[in-house]
Amino acid sequence: MESVLTLRPKVAAFDCDGTLWSGDVGEGFFSWEIAEQIVPSEIGRLMRERYTDYKAGGVPEEQMCGEMVTMHKGMREELVVAAAKHYFENVFPGKIFAEMRELIVRLRAAGCDVWAVSSSNDWLIRVAMKHVEIPDNRILAAAVRIENGIVTDQLIQVPSGPGKPKAIASVTEATLDAAFGNSRWDTEMLAMAKHAFAINPNPDLEGTARERRWNVYFPDGTASRHL
Repeated sequence: MESVLTLRPKVAAFDCDGTLWSGDVGEGFFSWEIAEQIVPSEIGRLMRERYTDYKAGGVPEEQMCGEMVTMHKGMREELVVAAAKHYFENVFPGKIFAEMRELIVRLRAAGCDVWAVSSSNDWLIRVAMKHVEIPDNRILAAAVRIENGIVTDQLIQVPSGPGKPKAIASVTEATLDAAFGNSRWDTEMLAMAKHAFAINPNPDLEGTARERRWNVYFPDGTASRHL
Protein backbone atom coordinates (compact mmCIF):
# COMPACT_ATOMS: atom_id res chain seq x y z
CA MET A 1 0.00 0.00 0.00
CA GLU A 2 2.74 2.44 0.94
CA SER A 3 4.63 1.60 -2.27
CA VAL A 4 1.60 2.86 -4.22
CA LEU A 5 0.96 5.94 -2.09
CA THR A 6 4.60 7.09 -2.29
CA LEU A 7 4.20 7.28 -6.08
CA ARG A 8 1.63 10.07 -5.53
CA PRO A 9 -0.47 9.03 -8.54
CA LYS A 10 -2.81 11.66 -9.90
CA VAL A 11 -4.94 9.21 -11.89
CA ALA A 12 -5.49 5.52 -11.09
CA ALA A 13 -7.70 2.82 -12.59
CA PHE A 14 -8.89 -0.39 -10.94
CA ASP A 15 -10.36 -3.48 -12.51
CA CYS A 16 -13.05 -4.95 -10.25
CA ASP A 17 -13.68 -8.72 -10.48
CA GLY A 18 -10.77 -10.57 -8.93
CA THR A 19 -8.93 -7.33 -8.25
CA LEU A 20 -11.12 -5.61 -5.66
CA TRP A 21 -12.85 -8.79 -4.50
CA SER A 22 -12.63 -12.55 -5.01
CA GLY A 23 -14.76 -14.06 -7.74
CA ASP A 24 -16.55 -12.77 -10.84
CA VAL A 25 -19.67 -10.84 -9.89
CA GLY A 26 -20.81 -10.43 -13.50
CA GLU A 27 -20.67 -14.14 -14.24
CA GLY A 28 -22.33 -14.99 -10.93
CA PHE A 29 -25.17 -12.52 -11.46
CA PHE A 30 -25.71 -13.83 -14.99
CA SER A 31 -26.24 -17.40 -13.75
CA TRP A 32 -28.31 -16.29 -10.75
CA GLU A 33 -30.74 -14.07 -12.61
CA ILE A 34 -31.40 -16.79 -15.17
CA ALA A 35 -32.00 -19.34 -12.41
CA GLU A 36 -34.26 -16.88 -10.58
CA GLN A 37 -36.05 -16.01 -13.84
CA ILE A 38 -35.27 -12.32 -13.47
CA VAL A 39 -35.07 -12.43 -17.25
CA PRO A 40 -37.71 -14.30 -19.32
CA SER A 41 -37.11 -18.06 -19.38
CA GLU A 42 -36.65 -18.21 -23.17
CA ILE A 43 -34.02 -15.47 -23.02
CA GLY A 44 -32.36 -17.37 -20.21
CA ARG A 45 -32.28 -20.58 -22.24
CA LEU A 46 -30.76 -18.89 -25.26
CA MET A 47 -28.19 -17.09 -23.14
CA ARG A 48 -27.12 -20.31 -21.44
CA GLU A 49 -26.43 -21.73 -24.90
CA ARG A 50 -24.46 -18.61 -25.82
CA TYR A 51 -22.44 -18.88 -22.64
CA THR A 52 -21.62 -22.52 -23.37
CA ASP A 53 -20.36 -21.42 -26.80
CA TYR A 54 -18.34 -18.65 -25.17
CA LYS A 55 -16.65 -21.06 -22.77
CA ALA A 56 -15.79 -23.27 -25.75
CA GLY A 57 -14.14 -20.30 -27.48
CA GLY A 58 -16.92 -19.70 -29.99
CA VAL A 59 -17.95 -16.24 -28.73
CA PRO A 60 -15.42 -13.41 -28.15
CA GLU A 61 -15.04 -12.08 -24.59
CA GLU A 62 -16.18 -8.55 -25.39
CA GLN A 63 -19.23 -9.79 -27.28
CA MET A 64 -20.28 -12.10 -24.44
CA CYS A 65 -19.91 -9.33 -21.87
CA GLY A 66 -22.06 -7.08 -24.05
CA GLU A 67 -24.76 -9.70 -24.46
CA MET A 68 -24.90 -10.19 -20.69
CA VAL A 69 -26.18 -6.60 -20.60
CA THR A 70 -28.29 -6.43 -23.76
CA MET A 71 -30.24 -9.56 -22.74
CA HIS A 72 -32.19 -7.22 -20.42
CA LYS A 73 -33.71 -5.40 -23.39
CA GLY A 74 -37.30 -4.34 -22.69
CA MET A 75 -37.02 -4.65 -18.91
CA ARG A 76 -37.52 -1.73 -16.55
CA GLU A 77 -34.12 -0.61 -15.39
CA GLU A 78 -35.31 -0.18 -11.80
CA LEU A 79 -36.05 -3.92 -11.65
CA VAL A 80 -32.56 -4.82 -12.90
CA VAL A 81 -30.99 -2.37 -10.44
CA ALA A 82 -32.93 -3.91 -7.55
CA ALA A 83 -31.86 -7.41 -8.61
CA ALA A 84 -28.22 -6.34 -8.89
CA LYS A 85 -28.30 -4.76 -5.43
CA HIS A 86 -29.88 -7.85 -3.89
CA TYR A 87 -27.39 -10.16 -5.59
CA PHE A 88 -24.24 -8.26 -4.64
CA GLU A 89 -25.24 -7.60 -1.05
CA ASN A 90 -26.96 -10.91 -0.23
CA VAL A 91 -25.93 -13.65 -2.66
CA PHE A 92 -22.48 -12.96 -4.13
CA PRO A 93 -19.89 -15.01 -2.21
CA GLY A 94 -16.94 -12.79 -3.13
CA LYS A 95 -15.61 -10.42 -0.50
CA ILE A 96 -14.00 -7.05 -1.03
CA PHE A 97 -10.29 -7.16 -0.21
CA ALA A 98 -9.79 -4.89 2.82
CA GLU A 99 -6.38 -3.71 1.61
CA MET A 100 -7.75 -2.66 -1.76
CA ARG A 101 -10.65 -0.76 -0.23
CA GLU A 102 -8.28 1.07 2.12
CA LEU A 103 -5.91 1.86 -0.74
CA ILE A 104 -8.72 3.42 -2.77
CA VAL A 105 -9.92 5.48 0.20
CA ARG A 106 -6.40 6.73 0.89
CA LEU A 107 -5.69 7.51 -2.76
CA ARG A 108 -8.87 9.56 -3.07
CA ALA A 109 -8.08 11.37 0.21
CA ALA A 110 -4.70 12.28 -1.30
CA GLY A 111 -6.41 13.84 -4.32
CA CYS A 112 -5.99 10.97 -6.78
CA ASP A 113 -8.64 10.66 -9.50
CA VAL A 114 -9.68 7.01 -9.05
CA TRP A 115 -11.65 5.09 -11.70
CA ALA A 116 -13.31 1.68 -11.62
CA VAL A 117 -13.10 -0.07 -15.02
CA SER A 118 -15.01 -3.32 -15.49
CA SER A 119 -16.53 -5.53 -18.17
CA SER A 120 -19.25 -6.56 -15.71
CA ASN A 121 -22.53 -4.72 -16.03
CA ASP A 122 -22.85 -1.15 -14.86
CA TRP A 123 -25.74 -1.92 -12.49
CA LEU A 124 -23.65 -4.33 -10.42
CA ILE A 125 -20.52 -2.20 -10.39
CA ARG A 126 -22.44 0.86 -9.21
CA VAL A 127 -23.75 -1.14 -6.25
CA ALA A 128 -20.31 -2.53 -5.48
CA MET A 129 -18.49 0.81 -5.69
CA LYS A 130 -20.62 2.25 -2.91
CA HIS A 131 -18.72 -0.17 -0.67
CA VAL A 132 -15.31 1.13 -1.76
CA GLU A 133 -16.29 4.80 -2.06
CA ILE A 134 -15.80 5.29 -5.80
CA PRO A 135 -18.56 7.65 -7.04
CA ASP A 136 -20.89 6.86 -9.93
CA ASN A 137 -19.19 9.42 -12.19
CA ARG A 138 -15.93 7.49 -11.92
CA ILE A 139 -17.29 4.13 -13.09
CA LEU A 140 -16.64 2.69 -16.55
CA ALA A 141 -18.52 -0.60 -16.94
CA ALA A 142 -20.53 -2.49 -19.55
CA ALA A 143 -23.60 -0.38 -20.21
CA VAL A 144 -26.50 0.17 -22.60
CA ARG A 145 -28.72 3.13 -23.32
CA ILE A 146 -31.84 3.56 -21.21
CA GLU A 147 -34.92 5.10 -22.78
CA ASN A 148 -37.81 6.22 -20.55
CA GLY A 149 -36.62 3.86 -17.84
CA ILE A 150 -36.50 0.86 -20.22
CA VAL A 151 -33.32 -1.07 -21.03
CA THR A 152 -32.37 -1.10 -24.74
CA ASP A 153 -29.89 -3.24 -26.65
CA GLN A 154 -27.84 -0.21 -27.70
CA LEU A 155 -24.41 -0.72 -26.16
CA ILE A 156 -22.56 2.33 -24.89
CA GLN A 157 -19.32 0.56 -23.95
CA VAL A 158 -17.86 -2.80 -22.95
CA PRO A 159 -14.55 -2.14 -21.20
CA SER A 160 -12.68 -5.41 -21.75
CA GLY A 161 -9.19 -5.96 -23.12
CA PRO A 162 -8.39 -3.09 -25.56
CA GLY A 163 -11.77 -1.63 -24.60
CA LYS A 164 -10.42 -0.61 -21.19
CA PRO A 165 -7.83 1.92 -22.47
CA LYS A 166 -10.43 3.12 -24.97
CA ALA A 167 -12.95 3.75 -22.19
CA ILE A 168 -10.39 5.56 -20.06
CA ALA A 169 -9.26 7.72 -22.99
CA SER A 170 -12.89 8.69 -23.63
CA VAL A 171 -13.21 10.36 -20.21
CA THR A 172 -9.77 11.81 -19.50
CA GLU A 173 -6.73 13.00 -21.39
CA ALA A 174 -4.58 12.74 -18.28
CA THR A 175 -1.82 10.15 -18.09
CA LEU A 176 -2.79 7.01 -16.21
CA ASP A 177 -0.28 6.87 -13.38
CA ALA A 178 -1.30 3.54 -11.82
CA ALA A 179 -3.45 0.63 -12.93
CA PHE A 180 -4.57 -2.50 -11.09
CA GLY A 181 -5.89 -5.72 -12.65
CA ASN A 182 -5.99 -9.48 -12.28
CA SER A 183 -6.48 -11.08 -15.69
CA ARG A 184 -5.25 -10.99 -19.27
CA TRP A 185 -8.23 -8.80 -20.12
CA ASP A 186 -6.52 -6.08 -18.04
CA THR A 187 -3.17 -6.29 -19.87
CA GLU A 188 -3.76 -3.33 -22.17
CA MET A 189 -4.91 -1.12 -19.29
CA LEU A 190 -1.89 -2.08 -17.20
CA ALA A 191 0.45 -1.50 -20.13
CA MET A 192 -0.80 2.06 -20.64
CA ALA A 193 -0.06 3.06 -17.03
CA LYS A 194 3.21 4.42 -15.67
CA HIS A 195 3.00 1.87 -12.88
CA ALA A 196 1.22 -1.49 -13.28
CA PHE A 197 0.03 -3.68 -10.42
CA ALA A 198 -1.13 -7.26 -10.97
CA ILE A 199 -3.46 -7.94 -8.03
CA ASN A 200 -4.40 -11.55 -7.24
CA PRO A 201 -3.44 -12.32 -10.85
CA ASN A 202 -4.63 -15.30 -12.82
CA PRO A 203 -1.69 -17.44 -14.06
CA ASP A 204 -1.88 -15.88 -17.53
CA LEU A 205 -1.50 -12.33 -16.22
CA GLU A 206 1.02 -13.31 -13.56
CA GLY A 207 3.34 -14.68 -16.24
CA THR A 208 3.07 -11.45 -18.23
CA ALA A 209 3.52 -9.32 -15.11
CA ARG A 210 6.70 -11.07 -14.06
CA GLU A 211 8.12 -10.90 -17.60
CA ARG A 212 7.44 -7.15 -17.75
CA ARG A 213 8.55 -6.60 -14.16
CA TRP A 214 5.17 -5.30 -13.07
CA ASN A 215 4.32 -5.32 -9.39
CA VAL A 216 2.54 -8.50 -8.24
CA TYR A 217 0.49 -8.56 -5.06
CA PHE A 218 -1.76 -11.15 -3.44
CA PRO A 219 -4.25 -9.71 -0.89
CA ASP A 220 -4.95 -11.50 2.38
CA GLY A 221 -7.00 -14.62 1.78
CA THR A 222 -5.63 -15.33 -1.71
CA ALA A 223 -3.10 -18.00 -2.60
CA SER A 224 0.24 -16.58 -3.71
CA ARG A 225 1.82 -18.41 -6.64
CA HIS A 226 5.45 -18.39 -7.71
CA LEU A 227 6.71 -19.07 -11.22
